[in-house]
Amino acid sequence: MTEFGFQLYSLRDVEDPLTTVLDRVGDTTFAGVEFAGLDGATPAAVAETLADDGLSPAAAHVGLEEIEADPDGVAATASKIGTDDVVVPWLGPEHFESVAAAEAAADRLSAAADALADRDLRLHYHNHDQEFASLDGRPALTHLLEAADGVGLELDVGWAGVAGQDPLAYLEAHGDRITLVHLKDYDAAAGDTVVVGAGDLDLERTVELARENAVEWLIYEAEAGADSYATLEKAADTVDGLR
Repeated sequence: MTEFGFQLYSLRDVEDPLTTVLDRVGDTTFAGVEFAGLDGATPAAVAETLADDGLSPAAAHVGLEEIEADPDGVAATASKIGTDDVVVPWLGPEHFESVAAAEAAADRLSAAADALADRDLRLHYHNHDQEFASLDGRPALTHLLEAADGVGLELDVGWAGVAGQDPLAYLEAHGDRITLVHLKDYDAAAGDTVVVGAGDLDLERTVELARENAVEWLIYEAEAGADSYATLEKAADTVDGLR
């Protein structure tokens, strides 16, 4: 079953403590949240708040360097907040400038995935637009996936669209590697992300494909408006219309 989640990065500039932010998400119909750090909150406090608010932890974004430096610490935090899924949220454009660079990045991700698998966690990689640079006639991300054993893809359909890709075709082509999808919209002509529902993404078809491909979480993420709960309210209204 595909659930709708909310990426907490979307409210990164709200000044309330993370536990208060979680309470606000819990007042909506979102089933869960994806973390982008704990913003000073303890894992125990986060876990208690999630339980009180009836929210599930969809996944946690963690930098690759942190995973490499301290897989035990990453695993301990993930276990305490109750998630089995860790996502590397970003690698810079230099990692996608050549096939060799993409394969080197894949080697690092594979090693990190092995380290986390030993600790009962799954690793995923989240794309922006730089991963779709053309290398030998194919997106660099495709080269990365082919070389990155044991690494899932958290497909950000908005950034894929910004890069000139058909994000839904990419989802269909790589559905066996995708259990997490970032629900984000894009304006292809402007080459930028936009509020979900205001751009070129076919929202209904996105939800259909997610369900057809057994995606576990469709995770709403907003790039702008991170300082206001209006972003959360808009997100909840949009998702409620897609159920």
